[in-house]
Amino acid sequence: MNAIPQTRFKDLPLKRQGKVRDIFDFEDTLLLVTTDRLSAFDVVLPDPIPDKGKVLNQISVFWFEKMADIVGNHLVTTDVDAYPEVCRPHRDALAKRSMLVKKADPLPVECIVRGYISGSGWKSYQKDGQVCGIQLPRGLKESDKLDAPLYTPSTKAEVGDHDINISFEHTVDILGRETAEKIRNLSLEIYNKGAALALEKGIIIADTKFEFGVLDGEIILIDEVLTPDSSRFWPLDDYAPGRGQKSFDKQAVRDWLVNSGWGKTPPAPELPQEVIDNTARTYKEIFTRLTGESL
Repeated sequence: MNAIPQTRFKDLPLKRQGKVRDIFDFEDTLLLVTTDRLSAFDVVLPDPIPDKGKVLNQISVFWFEKMADIVGNHLVTTDVDAYPEVCRPHRDALAKRSMLVKKADPLPVECIVRGYISGSGWKSYQKDGQVCGIQLPRGLKESDKLDAPLYTPSTKAEVGDHDINISFEHTVDILGRETAEKIRNLSLEIYNKGAALALEKGIIIADTKFEFGVLDGEIILIDEVLTPDSSRFWPLDDYAPGRGQKSFDKQAVRDWLVNSGWGKTPPAPELPQEVIDNTARTYKEIFTRLTGESL
């Protein structure tokens, strides 16, 4: 089981490297390769998680298909033989962890939806009863389900920078009211459908983030969808409000980093092998639970 922390395709036109994905530009399309890099607190960690990229890529494909009746997306194909011919010598490295996508213009807003109060939202609520400026009822406990999901957008940060929460009205200033309302409504609809489907598989999707782009005047879903990197997944059979929850995502890594005393600025510390192995198993388990397939 070999991890791929970064791609080494010298003959492919690299556009940029994100926190997790390497992006190659083929003029009308982009090739997204999901590596095994792991980021936490907006810092890329030194240790990859084996096969994590395959899990993220295939979960996104699963959800793109499920959400196609709500909104279009950028996916063209995951068949390496249908990629530009120059990609085919790299078939083994690209299989399962890549997708060819349409080239859209990304909107400069992260669309965050919170169905439960946890993480930074819980910390904010404890201070002033609000989450991202939205007043919530008194008496909520950690991990409580909210009466209705909250839409709490943020800016999109570059690698190494932190996203900044912004108000909905700020997104109106950035995008215009029609587009801001459209992506808000799409985000809530996608979350509600995804959360309901996941619940049938014994998974709570506590919160998540989406990204959208514009192609030929239409808003489409891009990047990743409802993955363990972009979402907080909890096992339903262990759910109990009033405490932190067991997690199917990278929360165990975040917890280890916090307990290590690391200051959340680069460079990040190396992870113990046990944390790496447990995280790899967790990613594979969520994939199997959601899709019914093995990696």
